[in-house]
Amino acid sequence: MRRTVSILAAAAVALAGSLTISGPASAATPSLRFHGAQYDSPGKDTRSNASLNAEWISLVNTGSKAVNLKGYTIRDASRHTYTFGSTTIAAKGGRIWVKTGKGTKSGRNVFWGSGNYVWNNTGDTATLRNASGKSLDTCSWKSKANRTWVAC
Repeated sequence: MRRTVSILAAAAVALAGSLTISGPASAATPSLRFHGAQYDSPGKDTRSNASLNAEWISLVNTGSKAVNLKGYTIRDASRHTYTFGSTTIAAKGGRIWVKTGKGTKSGRNVFWGSGNYVWNNTGDTATLRNASGKSLDTCSWKSKANRTWVAC
């Protein structure tokens, strides 16, 4: 009888251990995600193209494969939406900056093409979606609090 109880107890401990291990996984940090945002262009907000391009949001790819961003979108809380064309972000730390103003895509810089500021200084939320519309990451901030940027 004692042997049966011991075997049952050992089985219960083993089962409990396997249940703990196979329980729900915590949310992992996505490999393609927001890296940071310069939501308040330094200096006076003049709406010049230089001022608009000093406002940006960046993505980083920490995965092992490059990602073609064609059809991916970035949207703010007011539904201003940027849709990527044929742009690839390199693997293992590759980074892309999406600048608010106008410009010609070069290197790691792409341009929203807006004549107005996109990101609200008092708080906003950026959402990254893949080409199928699945939300991949968000970056949020509240009031400026003597800062002009945020790490995501």
